[in-house]
Amino acid sequence: MPKILITGANSFVGRNFIKHSQFKDIDEVSLLKAKPETIDFGRYDVVLHLAAIVHRSDKIPADKYFQVNRDLCLSVAKVAKSSGVKHFIFLSSSNVYGNQNSDTVFTEDSLCNPEDPYGKSKYEAELLLNKLGSSDFTISIIRTPIVYGEGVKANMLNIIRLIDTFPVLPFKGIINKRSITFVENLVSMIDKIIETRSSGTFLITDDKPLSTTELVKYISKYLGKKILLFKLPGFIVSALTCISPRKMNSLFGSSILDNSKSRRDLNFNPPVSTEEGIKRMVLHYNAMKSAGN
Repeated sequence: MPKILITGANSFVGRNFIKHSQFKDIDEVSLLKAKPETIDFGRYDVVLHLAAIVHRSDKIPADKYFQVNRDLCLSVAKVAKSSGVKHFIFLSSSNVYGNQNSDTVFTEDSLCNPEDPYGKSKYEAELLLNKLGSSDFTISIIRTPIVYGEGVKANMLNIIRLIDTFPVLPFKGIINKRSITFVENLVSMIDKIIETRSSGTFLITDDKPLSTTELVKYISKYLGKKILLFKLPGFIVSALTCISPRKMNSLFGSSILDNSKSRRDLNFNPPVSTEEGIKRMVLHYNAMKSAGN
């Protein structure tokens, strides 16, 4: 059984990996508290690098994304390699493709054209990591869309809270498709990559993309909430998109990934359906709410 080190302590993905992975010899380290050169990587077979700025925000200076998502990642990988670690797994993002708000379907081999510091920093980290790869140092890169599940934060949690609070919402008849990933499906793919020590770039998604309307209906179902949906006039959608394009595109735009190559190469299928994943996420939210957390 491999000994695994997670770099990036107490992250959403890290907590779920420790809880749900088939591997149990797992440690984690905070790179806020320890510099890469002070960490004893020689004790580990696999490094799962999760330390990153994961949310896009205009309030974060552009150079900060590159310092954390690219430079820190490369420093960790170099020290890990020199210390004898055999396998380095990097959690990247589908944002490396750039503008996904269209009907374009992106695959593992699609051209990357990141447009913001978050996507650019992740993609540059990928390129630099691949140069470090060798027969003795396997590099695995996993590109994810939105990851959801127990204990999720940010946009998905905001949607849950919105549905939990307001009985009338403007999400009727939205004709879009967005690929999403249940965190336990991501954990299962990471397990498969570790088990087979597979190198390369992989995409992880649930079985099928959802529209925003479908997502809202699933969440309201497991919240036990009856909500009334109405459709915003097109001119209002256009006006709001001019004001806040990123938020509106996340609700009304499409972002579609096809990871059939990754599934085929790894002989992998996500074990949990999207509806079951949403159910588990919402039930966990209800439990935390009842407990006052």
